[in-house]
Amino acid sequence: MGDGFPIHRGDIFHAINRLRKFKSNQRALEVMEWVIRERPYMPKELDYSYLLEFTTKFHGISQGKELFTRVPLEFQNELLYNNLVIACLDKGAIRLPLECMKRMRELGHPISHMVFNRLIILHSSSRRKKLIQKILAQMKADKVARHASTFNILMKMEASEHNIDGLMKVYSDMKRANVEPNEISFCIIATAYAVARLHTAAEAYVEALEKSATGKNWSTLDVLIMLYGYLGKEKQLENTWGLVKQLPRVRSKSYVMAIEAFGRIGQLTLAEELWLEMKSVKGLRSTEQFNSIISVYCKHGLIDKATAIFREITTNGCKPNAITFRHLALGCLKSGLVEEATKTLDLGMDLTMSNVVRNSTPWLETTLVIIEAFAEKGDIRNVEKLFEELAKAKYIRYTFVYNTLIKAYVKAKIYDPNLLKRMILGGARPDAETYSLMKLAEQFQT
Repeated sequence: MGDGFPIHRGDIFHAINRLRKFKSNQRALEVMEWVIRERPYMPKELDYSYLLEFTTKFHGISQGKELFTRVPLEFQNELLYNNLVIACLDKGAIRLPLECMKRMRELGHPISHMVFNRLIILHSSSRRKKLIQKILAQMKADKVARHASTFNILMKMEASEHNIDGLMKVYSDMKRANVEPNEISFCIIATAYAVARLHTAAEAYVEALEKSATGKNWSTLDVLIMLYGYLGKEKQLENTWGLVKQLPRVRSKSYVMAIEAFGRIGQLTLAEELWLEMKSVKGLRSTEQFNSIISVYCKHGLIDKATAIFREITTNGCKPNAITFRHLALGCLKSGLVEEATKTLDLGMDLTMSNVVRNSTPWLETTLVIIEAFAEKGDIRNVEKLFEELAKAKYIRYTFVYNTLIKAYVKAKIYDPNLLKRMILGGARPDAETYSLMKLAEQFQT
């Protein structure tokens, strides 16, 4: 534009999509206000829908609603309504979007599947989850076909609650509806099976993911790096990291995923090399970067190396968080420093922590490894205290988690007849190891 070239609608479309991706709502709004004011081309419904979307996101729902009434009537159609509803739902509002959806039905405007996707996400908490079936029923009544993204959201919800059966039921519904799974679908399923330690099933869906992957999508490559780490596939991990390195820009997050994955398969030297490369190329700006190499050292009991990295955190302007201390507690236990591990655990528990962190897989897996270490020592008090965290996150639905609890009682030579009942009520299925452990525990009956 500064060189005298005309601005086309396509230029604005690409600019807005990029600004939306980076959540630059103010800048996107400024662009659309300029388009409406200067009119480099005649604005249409799409342009007004962008203006409405970013006005609502930046200035709030009331201004978005007011702007809607000022848009020329010829453009007050389905696109404008859908964008208003989505923008309001993104703000967490429900009443106004439902009113707009009612008005859309009266006017005969189709409702986008993205509206229902947002409604499902807003009702994904355990308190509201029971309303999702009503949302899906309304979706069907409005003759809105479930999109692949709709099924992906539903599968992700089940995976986050560690409900493999629920996840696969949604996947079966997806196939019954003749909706083609995409790479995101396979990422969700493969990760869920890997976290559940069902590696054969995970490998099958990793293969499906490899076949469905389109181009060099960095997010898919990051997931593959994580999955190859879980499955111990060193060659595939190295090849995928090579693909990531060919991307125009390698994100810090990709380095973090690769460091953790190589650490998981025991390639400490490679993990350290990537850490130094990240330090040199990207700089160290987040605690997450430090935690990646600390977690690797602590899983292998290299507490001295982990402590040295820990000291670097504050010198780089970052602060250790709850995950940092949990990793260090594990490192202490692996090094036989039980008293220091307990103190470090307490330090981490004193820090404020979001539910997102408490329910995250790295947090839960690290906590389980700590529980396993305490279980080997028959330390029931610490095992039960930490087990409660896993129960709140529903991580105890996995049989191997409950087996660790039972093992702690066996090592402590304590018999608790309610353990099997607790396990079943917690959503886990007893297996051969469970019954063997319970048989061993019976000898400690008094």
